[in-house]
Amino acid sequence: MRAMPWFTTVLRSIALALLITTAHAQATKNDSAPDLITYGQREDVMRFGTELAERHGLDAGWVKSLLAEARYVPNVAKFIMPPPNGTAKNWAAYRSRFVEPLRIKSGMAFWRDNEKWLQRAEEMYGVPPEIIVGVVGVETIYGRQMGNFRVIDALATLSFDFPTGRKDRSAFFRSELEQFFVLARSEGADPLKLKGSYAGAMGMGQFMPSSWNKYAVDFDGDGRVDLHTSAADVIGSIAHYFAEFGWQRGMPTRFDVAVPVEAVDRAVLLGPDILPTFTAQQFAEKGAGLPAAAREFTGPLALVELQNGDAAPSYVAGTANFYAITRYNWSSYYAMAVIDLGEAIALIRKRVDR
Repeated sequence: MRAMPWFTTVLRSIALALLITTAHAQATKNDSAPDLITYGQREDVMRFGTELAERHGLDAGWVKSLLAEARYVPNVAKFIMPPPNGTAKNWAAYRSRFVEPLRIKSGMAFWRDNEKWLQRAEEMYGVPPEIIVGVVGVETIYGRQMGNFRVIDALATLSFDFPTGRKDRSAFFRSELEQFFVLARSEGADPLKLKGSYAGAMGMGQFMPSSWNKYAVDFDGDGRVDLHTSAADVIGSIAHYFAEFGWQRGMPTRFDVAVPVEAVDRAVLLGPDILPTFTAQQFAEKGAGLPAAAREFTGPLALVELQNGDAAPSYVAGTANFYAITRYNWSSYYAMAVIDLGEAIALIRKRVDR
């Protein structure tokens, strides 16, 4: 039998390998899974890109070419969903995730390394260092965990394929996607390289694109706003954000409170949720016990309930500054974690300085 030329043998081997690979891919492909890149073929997405460009004076070709590279990310759709029904809130467990040794140690270093900027932020905006340090610690452990999702993928997924099963927030994320393009153009950033959380938040302080555009400041004066590596810009931007949302210089964030014994009175105080509504006198009239400093406080208060699973809830009397922290993340649990982490770090600093 005549031997085949060596190159014929090689070609047949390659063809066989390709045939096997293709057959395997067809056998294992899940038809319900999205393609790697989906949005370039979507007419609604391309139309959105054209309209976005017109609204903000951007080049339509640039916008649409980038949207065409955006990917649907299943984990983004998964992570945006609320916890399963019946999942009990637990403040003690939530707090333990944030007020813990790594964040406290890292927060000490962050405060020490950036004391000048923290003092300047307090002087300019009235926000004390422990609040800013608490925010950066809760959000990203001082830049250690800023998110590994491409922001354009996260925002496109939530804009055009928001999952069913919870309130539809696709309009909000489409607005954020618009602001993301505005941000990328103004900062000269590559939209395909910016990374953040599954919801599209970026940097050490996890600013959404609209918040970056509205409230971020060039605090170190180097001519650009950098919320990824400039601690000064992060500190100034967080303080500016709180000031814009009503932070009041020198006001405490909350007071201890003994809740009313009568369920009806307690329900009245809990009615407005975290919105400060009642005077200290009204708290007292409903049977709520307040310390002396709170009884002398002239601003409105909110009775804030923090559930502890099967155990009894915890309560605080929140001020307008407590409410301001919840404008950063609309959760009383988040606000208390920021406050407690910042205060824990501040307390250790005082002990070390003695």
